[in-house]
Amino acid sequence: MSLDAKIPQGPLAEKWSKHKFNLKLVNPANKRKYDVIVVGTGLAGASAAASLAELGYNVKAFCFQDSPRRAHSIAAQGGINAAKNYQNDGDSVYRLFYDTIKGGDYRAREGNVYRLAEVSVNIIDQCVAQGVPFAREYGGLLDNRSFGGSQVSRTFYARGQTGQQLLLGAYSALNRQIHLGKVKMYTRTEMLDVVTIDGEAKGIVTRNLINGTIETHAGHAVLLCTGGYGNVFYLSTNAMGSNVTAAWRAHKRGAFFANPCYTQIHPTCIPVTGDHQSKLTLMSESLRNDGRVWAPKTKEIAQKLRKKEITADQVKEDDRDYFLERKYPSFGNLVPRDVASRNAKEMADEGRGVGASGFAVFLDFADAIHRLGKDAVAAKYGNLFDMYYQITDEDPYKQPMRIYPAVHYTMGGLWVDYNLSTNVPGLYALGECNFSDHGANRLGASALMQGLADGYFVIPYTLGDYLATIGPKPVDIKHPAFEKTKQEVIEKINKLLSLKGTKTVDDYHRHLGHIMWEYCGMARTEEGLTKAKGLIRDLKADFWKNVIVVGENEEVNSSLEKAGRVADFIELGELMVDDALARRESCGGHFRLESQTPEGEALRDDENFAYVAAWEYTGDNQPEKLNKEVLDFEFVHLTQRSYK
Repeated sequence: MSLDAKIPQGPLAEKWSKHKFNLKLVNPANKRKYDVIVVGTGLAGASAAASLAELGYNVKAFCFQDSPRRAHSIAAQGGINAAKNYQNDGDSVYRLFYDTIKGGDYRAREGNVYRLAEVSVNIIDQCVAQGVPFAREYGGLLDNRSFGGSQVSRTFYARGQTGQQLLLGAYSALNRQIHLGKVKMYTRTEMLDVVTIDGEAKGIVTRNLINGTIETHAGHAVLLCTGGYGNVFYLSTNAMGSNVTAAWRAHKRGAFFANPCYTQIHPTCIPVTGDHQSKLTLMSESLRNDGRVWAPKTKEIAQKLRKKEITADQVKEDDRDYFLERKYPSFGNLVPRDVASRNAKEMADEGRGVGASGFAVFLDFADAIHRLGKDAVAAKYGNLFDMYYQITDEDPYKQPMRIYPAVHYTMGGLWVDYNLSTNVPGLYALGECNFSDHGANRLGASALMQGLADGYFVIPYTLGDYLATIGPKPVDIKHPAFEKTKQEVIEKINKLLSLKGTKTVDDYHRHLGHIMWEYCGMARTEEGLTKAKGLIRDLKADFWKNVIVVGENEEVNSSLEKAGRVADFIELGELMVDDALARRESCGGHFRLESQTPEGEALRDDENFAYVAAWEYTGDNQPEKLNKEVLDFEFVHLTQRSYK
């Protein structure tokens, strides 16, 4: 199947403005005749729902949390990128575009990425107007700090809680529309399927998580803003409730899933301590501005540290390997996340890891405290330092933090065109739920940027074009497709509730996570991925035979919720392995050991793999069909990525 990304023709800097002019409009009096469903109320969902309601559309917004404020967007602590160039250090829209294309290892669309960089400057103005308390510098302008993959300071921040403050801004805009009656908010409600009529998305089926009521909701369009699928690995930096169910059920209704194997491993996470953990805690990438990453130069010193015979501050300077500064002098500790993660793993593989497990390296602030003073460091990172202390009982002002890579963001997601439309008309995907802007690796501080760009500045234009095309005729919720889809959801719920085996849902989730991390994580091989595929198939068969799901539907039932989500994760895991097997190259965070440079860096194969892999569902237990969207690079020259 030929995939049309609908990238406008013409110069890069004019594509979006020309495209906006050519889109059809819905006049203000007609907007109130359209109903729009928004699933998810993080930054992408809250900003989209608020913006569309402000324009006059009727919006239904859904989240499985008890409040939109609980969305996982709050966990993005470090900052948000924008090409304002307040520092006069050489930044520009084009440089942000170039850094993002390069950071994604040349596996993203030029048109989408340039638009993201272009609207980034408007995001900051919007958020300031909403009262987001960005940090400011001496002259009164908003302050910036550096992030990985860039040599300029373009990251706006609110201490170490940027995501939370941005979400509060979007939440306030959403609440205004709820109060005005233009948004009807459904909390503690989970989407379980998409309703399609004649191939177009016209509604969703939901379950009320309090009383189990299965309901249908009709709309002229459905916007999925449901985040990423990092919890397929069980242990990740995502909230425990984060899942793939909405996107996966849409995939099984015809929406293509793009680049599922593209998973970001974040280098700055508090290391795993044991099987008792249900999630991992991220230490913001912003810490790498002033923290220096190092490992002992010898295995012997590392062993003494692991046995607690010595402490980190007792390791002499000459016995420390500041490996990122040594290997990448131009970028140092601010290399992109995939590069930093892979190098930290190499230290552990060489036996130079620290901590009780040996799977950690140090992030040291001694130099920064000596240079700037403890108060200045606390002003920048105090809440992060306190979080680390509360979790580890170690004072990072006195001893370096221990960090290690962990699953964080997912660059894959539902395939969308330039308008953020999936291949199913009327079904859109925004933010981390889609695949579009980051290629094989997301640069730090770009998740918040993409979520708000999609919600505030892209979907209000592109959705109007679709709605103007179909017209305002109400969607008939009595159409047989609604009842049919509802019954299919009920049947699946009953099937899950009938499972009375001996193993818990968490047992299967944890097992799946081990398989994914071991064989489809930071380093992958043909042999390992082939083994993983067999293991996942066996796990799936065992799940439907031996899992136990307790309780009933007509009540709060976390066992049932988890079972549905883990069943979807197992199916997604197999597709991720298929995607990784098909992509016989290394790019960004997807590192095939068979494809690397003599220096051990990722080696792309542009001749054979400069495409978006868009997978098409063909039926239960059937192999998925691979569709390819060829990536054309008209403005950026493809080169071997280097941060040296």
